[in-house]
Amino acid sequence: MEKVNLAQKFSLFFDHWHPRVVGTLNGQHVKLVKFQGEFVWHKHDDEDELFYVVEGRFNMEFRDKTVEIGAGEFLIVPKGVEHRPMAEEEVSVMLFEPCGTLNTGDTTGVLTRETLEHL
Repeated sequence: MEKVNLAQKFSLFFDHWHPRVVGTLNGQHVKLVKFQGEFVWHKHDDEDELFYVVEGRFNMEFRDKTVEIGAGEFLIVPKGVEHRPMAEEEVSVMLFEPCGTLNTGDTTGVLTRETLEHL
């Protein structure tokens, strides 16, 4: 049992759209990621995702609306719902999702991370 300092963990990387695992509990990964720009449209057929903004803000785009999420707020995207994160400026986000969840869901490409680093 060791505590995790989010600021310290975020200081270990500078790239965008590349989640790192910082914890595991009850079959869920706790991941840290930095966003900037547009991600890809995708969905997760079997997994819900929780996006908690640690620093900054971003828009979660859905086909019928956009939700702005700021520091200290979170959004749960239910399984099967198509979405795309978009950040005008860099944002630091903590994710909670089942172990094995592919970051690009049903879409694969240059932003897909099949193997995640553990910090």
